Amino acid sequence: MTRKTRKPVHLAVYDTFADWETGHTTAHLARAGYEVRAVAPAAEPVTSIGGLRVLPDLALGDLRPEDSALLILPGADLWDTGDALAPFARAARAFLDAGVPVAAICGATAGLAREGLLDGRAHTSAAAPYLAATGYAGAARYTEADAVTDGLLVTAGPTEPVAFAREVFRLLGAYDEGVVDAWYRLFHDSDAQAYAELEKALDG
Repeated sequence: MTRKTRKPVHLAVYDTFADWETGHTTAHLARAGYEVRAVAPAAEPVTSIGGLRVLPDLALGDLRPEDSALLILPGADLWDTGDALAPFARAARAFLDAGVPVAAICGATAGLAREGLLDGRAHTSAAAPYLAATGYAGAARYTEADAVTDGLLVTAGPTEPVAFAREVFRLLGAYDEGVVDAWYRLFHDSDAQAYAELEKALDG
C-alpha cells in the first residue's frame, strides 16, 4: 500500500493506562503512514498497567484538534477512581466539536459518558451496567456489539482491541475494506486463509 502524508494520530497516555488495548490500532496505523504521538497530562513520563514507562511527545495542554487525525483514549484504572482524567474527556469533546475523530475503549468510555458525549450517540463499552453507574443519560443508545462507530466516535469494550482497531481503520480510511476484512479475520479469528488474502491485498 502506498504511504500518504497524514496528520499524526494522538494516543493518550496516563498512569495505569491499559497498554494492550490500543496496540493493534497504533501499530497498523503507523504502517499505514500515520505518525503516532503520545499525549500525557504533563511532560513527565507515565507508567502503564503493565509497567511500561512512556515519555510523552506532548502535554495535553498543547494538543490542538486541528493538528490531529484522531485522538485515542485507552482504558485506565484512573478513569474509575476520580476525576484525574476528566481533562482528556473534555479534550474528546473539543475534538468532536472540531470534526476530528475520537476512539475510546474500556474505561475511557465511562469518562466520555460522564462528559455527556454518549448521551446522543450509539456506543458500547465493557457492559451496560458499567456505564449506567456513571449516571449518564445515554443508556438507550447502548449497543451490544464488539465495537461501535457513530459519526466520528468509536467505542469498544476491554476485550475487543482488534474490533476497536478495525473500526478506527474504517473511520480513517487507513486501508481498503478488503484489507480491513482480511486483517480482522487474521487477528481476531486466526483465519489462516486471511493471511494470504491480506498479503495479496497489501501488495496490490
